[in-house]
Amino acid sequence: INEPMKTFINEDFLLQNEMAKRLYHGYAKDQPIIDYHNHLPPSEIANDHTYQTITEVWLKGDHYKWRAMRANGIPEQYITGSASDKEKFIKWAETVPYTLRNPLYHWTHLELKRYFGIEELLNASNAEHIYDQCNEILIQKSHSAVGLLTQMKVELVCTTDEPTDDLSHHKSFGSKVSNLKMLPTFRPDKLIQIDAHTFMDSIDAMAKMTQSEIKDYKSFIAALQSRMDYFESLGCIISDHGLSHLYASYDQVDKVDDILIKRLKGEPISAAEAIAFKSKLMLDLGELYYAKGWTMQLHLGALRNNNMRLLTQVGADVGCDSIGDFEQAESLSKFLNALDAKGCLPKTILYNLNPRDNEVFATMAGNFNDGSMPGKVQWGSAWWFLDQKDGMEKQLNALSNLGLLSRFIGMLTDSRSFLSFPRHEYFRRLLCNLIGTDVQNGELPNDEKLLGGLVSDISYFNVKNYLG
Repeated sequence: INEPMKTFINEDFLLQNEMAKRLYHGYAKDQPIIDYHNHLPPSEIANDHTYQTITEVWLKGDHYKWRAMRANGIPEQYITGSASDKEKFIKWAETVPYTLRNPLYHWTHLELKRYFGIEELLNASNAEHIYDQCNEILIQKSHSAVGLLTQMKVELVCTTDEPTDDLSHHKSFGSKVSNLKMLPTFRPDKLIQIDAHTFMDSIDAMAKMTQSEIKDYKSFIAALQSRMDYFESLGCIISDHGLSHLYASYDQVDKVDDILIKRLKGEPISAAEAIAFKSKLMLDLGELYYAKGWTMQLHLGALRNNNMRLLTQVGADVGCDSIGDFEQAESLSKFLNALDAKGCLPKTILYNLNPRDNEVFATMAGNFNDGSMPGKVQWGSAWWFLDQKDGMEKQLNALSNLGLLSRFIGMLTDSRSFLSFPRHEYFRRLLCNLIGTDVQNGELPNDEKLLGGLVSDISYFNVKNYLG
């Protein structure tokens, strides 16, 4: 009676029919992982950091868990505040039973099982025991930063880096680990937002980094290109933008030099001028990405930092972002069309945060494929609030209906946690179950070899070929 409740996650978790089980265990389970978008700290990988507590590796920086704890009435002291690591873990454990039917309930127990062999359901009564058990395991070499990645068969991580980052950790890591690569991702968002209060700080940092004077648009682009060259020298193959929506107002692009000079002088610029600058810069960046053969990622639709109290008290990216209701289709079409018309549209991955835009993004991706390669413009995996069972299934179904699921480049973690890689397993199980259910319903042929090829391509081979 007093035995702890065992986890419900068995070998056939989420696999509801025989074909799903055969596809997962035979074609998806053992594929390596290429995680082409995440927010892992490069320093921890380069230094092969050893974690002292489960709180450090699991709760620190994980705004998904922070949101759930706040919703459960946990004071901020135990989330991002001064409480001890043990106290924070216990408060998370108290919250876990209240996350039933939230993806966090699945992820929590999947991660405890995969990394620590823990079969118990986490709750307040076993929190201290599990805390101590995890901490004893974490000091082992197998559970260092690199060890955790190696356990999950991760071949590549693409971190998210600002143009002004010196990339010293990427440089020092190099090929220290023969079966793991860490490559930078070029994310210049702070240099696009000319109307933000942080813009001049970013300009000054880039001028210092490039040892140049940024005095007009030409010197600004030259500095950006210099940083791109440096990123490329360390293996960068991909860029990223996190924008509310695309900027595609081209009436004043000939005035972009005057607009930037005004801003550099500290003079005010109008909203229309800011949009003109952003629109022109995004086009120029797209052309530069194309010239380098990079992939361009566009993450669109987040309404960020909604809670001013927590923004002031704790900072940005602390779990106070939400789905935005921005209009997307027209500006996204104009932007992609402008690059395509010049013959300069790079490989592009589109991500939407608002589920109402699923079909918009799926059909938009299909407008701009040019026959140069399979799936050049991709509708990316379900992102952020949508990377859960319902969101992923809807994304897979919409892509199947409106594009080619067979050319999809699959899952990524988009995470700050080294324990988040079982999300690839979660995605693969859902994919196999979806395909298996179609077979069971007589909607796909009962051809294991054909369907197994589809599953292994989406799990691994498509993205490997796509990124080269």
